[in-house]
Amino acid sequence: MNVHFEERPAPHGFRIGIASLDAEKSLNALTLPMIEALDAKLREWQDNPAIACVLLRGNGAKAFCAGGDVVQLVQQCREHPGEVPPLARRFFADEYRLDHRIHTYPKPLICWAHGHVLGGGMGLMQGAAIRIVTPSSRLAMPEINIGLYPDVGGSWFLARLPGKLGLFLGLSASTINAADALDLDLADRFLRDDQQDALLDGLAQLNWQHQPAEQLGSLLRALEHEARSELPQAQWLPRRERIDALLDVADLPAAWQALSGLQHGDDALLARAAKTLAAGCPLTAHLVWQQIRRARHLSLAEVFRMEYAMSLNCCRHPEFPEGVRARLIDKDQAPQWHWPDPAAIPAAVIEAHFEPVWEGPHPLADLH
Repeated sequence: MNVHFEERPAPHGFRIGIASLDAEKSLNALTLPMIEALDAKLREWQDNPAIACVLLRGNGAKAFCAGGDVVQLVQQCREHPGEVPPLARRFFADEYRLDHRIHTYPKPLICWAHGHVLGGGMGLMQGAAIRIVTPSSRLAMPEINIGLYPDVGGSWFLARLPGKLGLFLGLSASTINAADALDLDLADRFLRDDQQDALLDGLAQLNWQHQPAEQLGSLLRALEHEARSELPQAQWLPRRERIDALLDVADLPAAWQALSGLQHGDDALLARAAKTLAAGCPLTAHLVWQQIRRARHLSLAEVFRMEYAMSLNCCRHPEFPEGVRARLIDKDQAPQWHWPDPAAIPAAVIEAHFEPVWEGPHPLADLH
């Protein structure tokens, strides 16, 4: 199993639960067995009064979690063209249940989000009560590259970013460093990469019977004070005004044109963002525009229900399998998009991604 669990003793019979993603070669990409094991253990720890808090981390220096294992999913999509493969129904339902559980977890759940935190890794991180970033943290929602869209609750957290930054990050797959994550409320604390052991030692010494929230806050503040000098320079909040003006447009084709027009501009970060969008999936861009617009008025549970429909429909349409083929399977980096022009995609095609593809009640109807 590529996820390991341990419990460390703390005073008065309490224990610290530690869940470690352990698939270093794939940058801890989430498989269905990993998702199911993690959800089952979090459920068990939730109901165990001896577990005081949980630390979720990824093994290896490069990544907390680089997303979901989409290659296996797409292989099934190719075997079931035009249909929803059985694995997709189960994978996305279980993944979103896990993400929702983390968002609503009744105990302190700390996520150590070092290195690459992409896609499904963001889904695990963003619901955590305490989201820790480090100098190596590189957060992103890169789905525009593969013809999917920012799922795992991306509709929820991107829609809540200041101004047009959520739309921008969804369209451009731009990387967020630790300072950006703190600026945009996508992280809570900044620690050095070498402070994880000190954090665990501190957690194991807290008196969890007496004012645990105050003690935990004091521990984190003390560790953060030691790390502050290593905080990188912010990238995106200083550019917010320009991004807001750029994306203050009426529809997605206009946003695509405005952003992709910066490919040869004087700002290297924005030029890179523009190049990523220009090579990205136009259908994904429409889905990003729609999901952010719709999510503003939805609850967290409603967001996951909307995304479940979107994800299953992406498996039925050609862009997602083609994007994964080009980027991750054949690696020719030359996806042949079925709809290459963002202005020419029929509205009915976009709308169809939000329609149910199951009989009876919603499979995630029980989320609250």
